[in-house]
Amino acid sequence: MNIALNILDWQASAPGLCTHDHWRDWSLAAPMVATNAPLPDCPHLPMMTARRLSAGSRLAVDNGLGLLRRYQPEAVVFTSRHGELERNQRILDALAQQQPISPTDFAMSVHNAAVGSLTIVAKAPLVSTSLSAGEDSFQQGLVEALVLVKSGYPRVLLVDFDNPIPEFYHPFLAPGTPNYPYAIALLLTAGDNLRCGSERAKVALSPRTLPQSLAFLHGWLSGKREFTITGERLCWRWSR
Repeated sequence: MNIALNILDWQASAPGLCTHDHWRDWSLAAPMVATNAPLPDCPHLPMMTARRLSAGSRLAVDNGLGLLRRYQPEAVVFTSRHGELERNQRILDALAQQQPISPTDFAMSVHNAAVGSLTIVAKAPLVSTSLSAGEDSFQQGLVEALVLVKSGYPRVLLVDFDNPIPEFYHPFLAPGTPNYPYAIALLLTAGDNLRCGSERAKVALSPRTLPQSLAFLHGWLSGKREFTITGERLCWRWSR
């Protein structure tokens, strides 16, 4: 599968990382995130909306709002590997214990809760979608965004995010699995400044130290002419 695109602008948040300068300095160092660092503020979010959202969703909606208000994109794609996993676990625990379910958890537990919150806060009835594709959620989100571009939507906002994984699931995680809230927002347009091709991995892929979207950001901001992002079974080779 081949991808070609332009990135008009971007915004991202993770523990200890917020501004463009922070991220550019980070891209020149080892690909890791200081998980004990504080989370950035969310200046674009109304307080009541921020209180209803989980940590990763807050970052996702805030970063998305920052780009949406500057550029008014025509469509939005949100991607998340785990989505609202913590809320869903709380609902299952309540059901198992025959306890009442939190109305907020029930309303915000669906996978498109974050993108729905974005369009509601922005008062923008945009074409939107939310998807999950395991380890390759970010790369598949790029494919979805480019389908929208080629379908007549000139500027598409892609937001990839995730939340911390509840402790209940930790015994089932691969060693080194990223486990912190983060979000990255990209404003995509047609073009060929960046190209990507996928190929099946010839050897077993080692665990990644970064989520796929942050690994992309690290390679892109570092200025490398070529870099590779791994997925579950594929390698995604980027060039500029």
